[in-house]
Amino acid sequence: MSQKRNHTASSTSKKAGKDIIQGRFFSLDFFKRNAVYIIALVVMALAYIANKFVCQSSMQEVMSLRTELANAQTDLVNSSAHYNSMIRESEMTKLMREKHLGLSAPEEPPYHLPSK
Repeated sequence: MSQKRNHTASSTSKKAGKDIIQGRFFSLDFFKRNAVYIIALVVMALAYIANKFVCQSSMQEVMSLRTELANAQTDLVNSSAHYNSMIRESEMTKLMREKHLGLSAPEEPPYHLPSK
């Protein structure tokens, strides 16, 4: 009994090897039997490719937005520094003199009126 199993197993493997060599392994019957699996495999491969493309596009957009954010933060710091330099008392006094507005900076500091 065991010899018969070994004989059929070896003849099956020989037949499979012969079919592969002769190109009959991927016959029409093979595709008919496994059509669902082949279609599922193709759909999964296409989904993988599409997902990779979407992911790469998203990563490029994120990198672009990070660069834009860094530039905006730099502009914010520059604008803030420029504004702070413009509101300094010495700068205001200089502008009043340049524009000939007839204004002068007060010599004594402001004082608060007491509330009732």
